[in-house]
Amino acid sequence: MAELVYRPVIGFARTMFKVWDLKIDCRGSENIPRSGGAVLVSNHISYLDFIFNGLAALPQNRLVRFMAKESVFRHRVSGPLMRGMKHIPVDRARGEAAYEHALDSLRSGEVIGVFPEATISESFTLKSFKSGAARLAQEAGVPLIPMAVWGTQRLWTKGHPRNFRRSHTPVTIRVGEAVEAPRDQYAGAITRRLRERVQELLEAAQRAYPVRPRGAEDTWWMPAHLGGTAPTPEQLRLAEAH
Repeated sequence: MAELVYRPVIGFARTMFKVWDLKIDCRGSENIPRSGGAVLVSNHISYLDFIFNGLAALPQNRLVRFMAKESVFRHRVSGPLMRGMKHIPVDRARGEAAYEHALDSLRSGEVIGVFPEATISESFTLKSFKSGAARLAQEAGVPLIPMAVWGTQRLWTKGHPRNFRRSHTPVTIRVGEAVEAPRDQYAGAITRRLRERVQELLEAAQRAYPVRPRGAEDTWWMPAHLGGTAPTPEQLRLAEAH
């Protein structure tokens, strides 16, 4: 079936990248298989991460179907687009339906995109991973493809205004080699291995990132352990507790 919605949306996104003059550095796309199912697994620091994750798959001529919270599908603008691109709605109260939908898609040869942290990391560090991605890969008999994005938080993230000006913002994307998910291994062990790989890719993306904060007022997008003023995971946990 022709992709009547997905490809025009890709064209629009690419046009906007040019309008914003984003400096996109994407490496490792060759690790995404050209055919067959796969689970693409990324860190999550921005509302736009799925766009850049999908961009990384285009050199392999793959269209990624992302698992996203169900409310996005109810929005009058994003809803029809998400459904038209065959993304997968996730109702967190009834996750079984989304899991089965994703499993069917993987078995039919699709690439599924998953954010195993479930929500945006406001510390811009990796949160703990849920095991769903590993279990999907195990059950479908497909590889896990780890990846990391950096710089997307400067465009639009939780708790900060959107920056869609022509700001020449760099975005760095790194895709790693496949992590296998054998059925005879514990999903938790595979998940830990997967998180380690994503962490390595995130650190590589941070090292390659070509700019640093312009001054004290611009340190918000850097994690505390790299000298920035983003809240630490501990500070966020304390804030949630109160």
